Amino acid sequence: MAAVFFHHVVGDLTVGKPEVAELHDTDTLDDAARAIASSPEGAVPVWRPRATPDDPPSGARFIGMISALDIAAFVAAAGVGDRAMRAVVGEVVQPNSGLLREIDPGTRLIDALELMRHGVKRFLVRKSGSWKGITKRFSVLYNGKWLKNVDSTSPNAASSSRQLSSSMGFADKFCCLSREDVLRFLIGCLGALAPIPLTQISSLGAINPHYSYVEASAPAMEAIQKIPQDPCAVAVVETMPDGTRKILGDISTYKLWKCDYVSAAWALANLSAGQFVIGADENGSMSMSVLPEPPVSPSSPVEEISPGRSPRVKKFSSRSIGFQANQMSAWRMRSSFHRGRSTPLTCKSSSTLAAVMAQMLSHRATHVWVTDVESEEDGLLVGVVGYTEIFNAATRGACPSPTTS
Repeated sequence: MAAVFFHHVVGDLTVGKPEVAELHDTDTLDDAARAIASSPEGAVPVWRPRATPDDPPSGARFIGMISALDIAAFVAAAGVGDRAMRAVVGEVVQPNSGLLREIDPGTRLIDALELMRHGVKRFLVRKSGSWKGITKRFSVLYNGKWLKNVDSTSPNAASSSRQLSSSMGFADKFCCLSREDVLRFLIGCLGALAPIPLTQISSLGAINPHYSYVEASAPAMEAIQKIPQDPCAVAVVETMPDGTRKILGDISTYKLWKCDYVSAAWALANLSAGQFVIGADENGSMSMSVLPEPPVSPSSPVEEISPGRSPRVKKFSSRSIGFQANQMSAWRMRSSFHRGRSTPLTCKSSSTLAAVMAQMLSHRATHVWVTDVESEEDGLLVGVVGYTEIFNAATRGACPSPTTS
């Protein structure tokens, strides 16, 4: 198993990856929304503007990452509707330089995974169309020396990296690798990872029981205050009489990935968490006493109108934020939950690691909620599996120490 991680390098994952398209802190949230729609994990890196047009991407200019949930929460708190989308990204992004690392394409996969296990979500990698990969004996990370002696954020390290890459024939073209890219690579190596992929996630210790949750009756904005950094998700639950929790949905970056941010923001500010994850009926069958119509104001989202018609405020709808409509009143939510796109992505504690990996990739999700396989009640929540848990389980027995190679 260890051979997969020690003989492959990050450059093997850059083939076919597009060049970095930078989102700057001076761009607007509208610009960020368009960038997020075409990015993995519902989030994009934010950079300081280039000093010159020819200035290449650099980890030193990286500020942090902005997600779909960040935008929706900001617009909800601002309370000015679509005008908030004209705010600049710098007002919203939380500085965190540890989320991205600039690394050489010769970095061993085992070392890259170690970085991701400790919080890195993106790699900035120099690429070239003629890249053909290198074996571990030519890796600049062989025996772990790069991790010990080189700080990629320092000017000297960046200069050394550019000189090394230049001597190897790489042009000043960079791409960003996400955790999704690494997971896609690993799922193509399932045979080499045997028997771990066919082992139950409960046996691998891949279930994280320390998840964040909010009651369905609580305000949706309460969930925003509980959002962890990874996975960026809060379960919306109903607590049963015996203290167990039944998952109804989640509020997460993944769910808001390609949403109408203004509609989602209004819903966050005005609905309960349960109403938010289910969404309103497109045909208006949901009681308006439960789901009030937003007041008409310049900041409210208004439908396009034809001459002679008065403006009509759009009702919040599940479709507008990416959820499928529910055909029942909110007060019936406790006994009957619509199994549409609002359904949370779940697996059983008896699921294999390979099944969970495939599930995340097929849905382009950042996490899967884990339910109790032994319970007679459907949907009893026991934990969550995200990228960190998968990488920990997949590298079980592999160690970045040179003695294991």
